[in-house]
Amino acid sequence: MQQNTEVIHTRMTPHLKHAAEEVFEAIGLTTADAVRLFFKQVELHQGLPFEVRIPNAESKKALAQVKSGKGLKRQSLSAFKQSMAKL
Repeated sequence: MQQNTEVIHTRMTPHLKHAAEEVFEAIGLTTADAVRLFFKQVELHQGLPFEVRIPNAESKKALAQVKSGKGLKRQSLSAFKQSMAKL
């Protein structure tokens, strides 16, 4: 029996796509699984499943720093996992 489904097409930067896919892979999800999970949470919350706010001055400064890459330290996914395990 065929299930009714719809297709979603979206555009994003390759960097964002690959970075997110690394996270999905680390937690055992496919990109499609992650999208379905996000949509299910939107349905359950009747809105976004996280708070969205206009950034304050401190957040704007941090976002600008990330975009410029200044003062940031690159870390591999495995090094990130190790640092998170210590918490």
